[in-house]
Amino acid sequence: MKKRSRFVALAAMALALAVGGIAFAYWTQGGLGSGGASAGTTSAITVNQTGTPTGLYPGGPAQALSGTFTNPNAHPVHISSVSVAVHPFSVQADNAKPACTDADFAVGGAGTGAIVVPNGTGVGSWSGLTVRLVDGVGNQDNCKNVNITLDYTANP
Repeated sequence: MKKRSRFVALAAMALALAVGGIAFAYWTQGGLGSGGASAGTTSAITVNQTGTPTGLYPGGPAQALSGTFTNPNAHPVHISSVSVAVHPFSVQADNAKPACTDADFAVGGAGTGAIVVPNGTGVGSWSGLTVRLVDGVGNQDNCKNVNITLDYTANP
């Protein structure tokens, strides 16, 4: 019996050492690493005019301009306002009369609207701008039936 008791005691001790060795058989160690990230950029948005004012005449009332945006970015963008200018031109169908130029037209107002422009085509809205044919000092017959181009800017 002594041999058996000694065997059991040795077996129990060997088992305890083996389990203890397995349970604590690792090392700990700290470390360092690095990674990266980068910010993207945006693409320009397009200001769209919806509707075309017609029937302008010298000294007539200003007509409202309004529209939407096309935002090709995958996310919304912020703008502060929309501004407009008459694209430079000169038309003189009748040489006996003064040319019609961009100076014969005036734009006004403050273009506000969708300060946050969602992504997509024809999204958001802006309004508050106007266009008119000024009452010039001379003959403005060369401005009859003239189509003008308006240049819009979305201001950051």
